[in-house]
Amino acid sequence: MGKFATTAYLILLNVLAANAQQDTTTATLDEVVITAQRSAQKKLLSPYSTQSVSRSYLDNYLPRTAPEALTGINGVFVQKTNHGGGSPFLRGVTGNQTLILIDGIRLNNSTSRYGPNQYFNTIDPFTINEIEVVKGSGSVQYGSDAIGGVLQVFSKEPQFSSAKGKWSGRAIGKYTTGNMEKTLRGEAMYSTEKVATTIGATYRNFGDLIGGGTTGKQSPSGYNEFAFDAKAKILLQPNLQLTLAHQFLKQPDVPVYHKVVLENFAINNFDLQQRMLNYAKLNMKNNSAWIRNIEIIASWQQTVEGRGSRKNGSNILRRERDEINTLGLTTDISSTFTKAWTANSGIELYRDKVNSTRKDINLQSEAKTTLRGLYPNNSNYGNYSVYSLHHFAFDKWIVETGVRYNTFAISLFDTTLGKVKIHPSSFVYNASLLYKLKGEQSLYATYNTGYRAPNIDDVGTLGIVDFRYEIPTANLAPERSQNIELGYKLQSGKWNVSLAAYYMHLNNLITRVRIAGEVIAGYPVYKKENVEEGYIKGFETEVGFQPLAGLQVKGNLAYTYGQSLSKNEPLRRIPPFNGRLISTYHHNKCFASAEFLFASRQSRLAQGDKDDNRIAGGGTPGWDVFNLYAGYQLSQLKFNLSLQNLLDEDYRTHGSGINGVGRSAWLSVAVTL
Repeated sequence: MGKFATTAYLILLNVLAANAQQDTTTATLDEVVITAQRSAQKKLLSPYSTQSVSRSYLDNYLPRTAPEALTGINGVFVQKTNHGGGSPFLRGVTGNQTLILIDGIRLNNSTSRYGPNQYFNTIDPFTINEIEVVKGSGSVQYGSDAIGGVLQVFSKEPQFSSAKGKWSGRAIGKYTTGNMEKTLRGEAMYSTEKVATTIGATYRNFGDLIGGGTTGKQSPSGYNEFAFDAKAKILLQPNLQLTLAHQFLKQPDVPVYHKVVLENFAINNFDLQQRMLNYAKLNMKNNSAWIRNIEIIASWQQTVEGRGSRKNGSNILRRERDEINTLGLTTDISSTFTKAWTANSGIELYRDKVNSTRKDINLQSEAKTTLRGLYPNNSNYGNYSVYSLHHFAFDKWIVETGVRYNTFAISLFDTTLGKVKIHPSSFVYNASLLYKLKGEQSLYATYNTGYRAPNIDDVGTLGIVDFRYEIPTANLAPERSQNIELGYKLQSGKWNVSLAAYYMHLNNLITRVRIAGEVIAGYPVYKKENVEEGYIKGFETEVGFQPLAGLQVKGNLAYTYGQSLSKNEPLRRIPPFNGRLISTYHHNKCFASAEFLFASRQSRLAQGDKDDNRIAGGGTPGWDVFNLYAGYQLSQLKFNLSLQNLLDEDYRTHGSGINGVGRSAWLSVAVTL
């Protein structure tokens, strides 16, 4: 931390403390309830490393996107390939090795890519009620892809009212200097004793991102976004509730900045990023010990990704489009066999239909040539599993254990491979033990097995991906992990402490293998194989302290070390040592916060990192960023202000394709009706 940043931070902390002394109300650190084991439990009594981001946090800090809402969260490192992306790393892995859920429904599908991707940015942050992060666990609880952990997003819930008919509404506008953001959001709510509904729409215009120092405007990087959401809860009977929901988000043209700057492209963009989710959820309560509660979710999710590219000096414009339609049906049954023994059991069924097309357009002659898409067209992917999780509470001891069996059906036809049918399967289990110490403390140990089944992106990719050309492969098996974690938690009075150390062994990893001597369209040729073995180890710690009523100081640190045993080199894209220090002050209708973020230099590079044109030679330099936030509630109006990157640090998060935002400010105004 620079001297100026340190001085400014301490001055602000003293000012907040002086004001806080005038506030005689008492308060303690908030108790957090999480659902890591598919059932609600206190964070203190959960034998996992978990974090949560609340709606109140989102309202105060107003992150630009869903990925950026996780910036600074303990043990989460956010990489940005482009301004319209954002891929959270959990325990050193990201992409299709971390699982994203929305209201219990998988966002990951059969084309989710290895490495950083943009899918988490297709969630409108204004629709989020809470984000829950579970690190190092999740395959048993939630299925394939949860090697690093699970990002679980819960959307806002409309609330029933005692009135015959109650209307309310909210509107918000936000502007960032340099025309980097112009946002409008509107919401309307209607509720009765048995019906509660909410509807919302968002329009956002993001200008080119202006970096710190001498970086300046990074063009092209800006894009537009349109989103719409609706949810209705209907109380059919006192013990029976139906929820209907719709989410839609469209980003029509998202430039990939580093491709234009570094790879001689005149045009390279996602000319459509779009996600639609519809679901119906039925919750039924019961007095039976075997079926205390049953939840059934039927869903239809559609994701569309379009890509447009043209090299400088070329007349050929390439347009690609992938459309994935996913039907899902899940059932979860909660049981309470005794006061000490509860369980969750269920089935999950998902089926993908993948359509992929490509057209090369000659801009001079206007001739169009239809070619094979990135994936084999009309591919099918089935994901079917059954699980049972059990929770035992004996005085000072808590034991959790569970099993899941998952089978898959992959069917595609490729011109190179011919007709391919693969039926991988996996059996995983976990066991955790927690001991409650005196004074609201706990110690825990956990062992988890995890996996990621090969998907259509692994088997059927043909074309340019990042800085390489990939060709299809077959006969891939699931990736597997074994994770051991030891942890300590304290939540007592003014203190909130967590510490976790972990070791994760990875084997059968699907990795890209270069085919010696082969080059297509100027790119080296790769295919995927189950050939890599490695490990990731590290620690995470967070300390929260409330010295005075209204004032909270929190700091966290995370260290990750990854090593490939097969290649005798570091694993790819391992985040550097990083952390955050933030002080927050609340008094009556005022809110103020000072935030310091840092990351050290990352010079431990795999050969793939060295080949990645987004990573500077020798590695990514370390950086320090200092931000300020403030808010004030005036009757039905709420004003929020932020000063970002006060020292105008020129920085880039490791592996990103674009630099972070420079010195700037944003202002938002919200009105509640």
